[in-house]
Amino acid sequence: MESHLKSLLENGTFSGVSATRSNIMAAVKGKSNLSTEVVLRYALVRAGMSGWRLHASDVMGKPDFYFDEARVAVFVDGCFWHGCDRCGHVPKTRSAFWSAKFDRNKARDIRTTRALRAEGIHVIRLWEHALKGPGALTRVVSRVRGVVERRLAS
Repeated sequence: MESHLKSLLENGTFSGVSATRSNIMAAVKGKSNLSTEVVLRYALVRAGMSGWRLHASDVMGKPDFYFDEARVAVFVDGCFWHGCDRCGHVPKTRSAFWSAKFDRNKARDIRTTRALRAEGIHVIRLWEHALKGPGALTRVVSRVRGVVERRLAS
């Protein structure tokens, strides 16, 4: 994947990227993102939900939350990185690179979801924006709770 993305860049590198921009992008974390994952984690704890693990490395895709007993995987997809149609955008600088990256991220998400479902795991994918706004966390926690409880009851 990286070689394909690098092929879209001049000389295969991010030449011309300012040190400031490079530092900003390097600081983006893949885990424990404060605007998504941590917010949902706190909401699940406040709601008294338990039985989940963070970033279950033994589950394909390393879901943000994995409920072992119910076999439910929850992914919180960032609107920028996963190409949300509602609020994601393609940067104007190096747009071919970013479009290819987002397309690959979307394709990977689809493959992961299909593979997990084929293993009998229920997959919940949430957009970052679904965690924002009045009552949003309550709705998300209610959705997750409902799926987990239905799976445990069956």
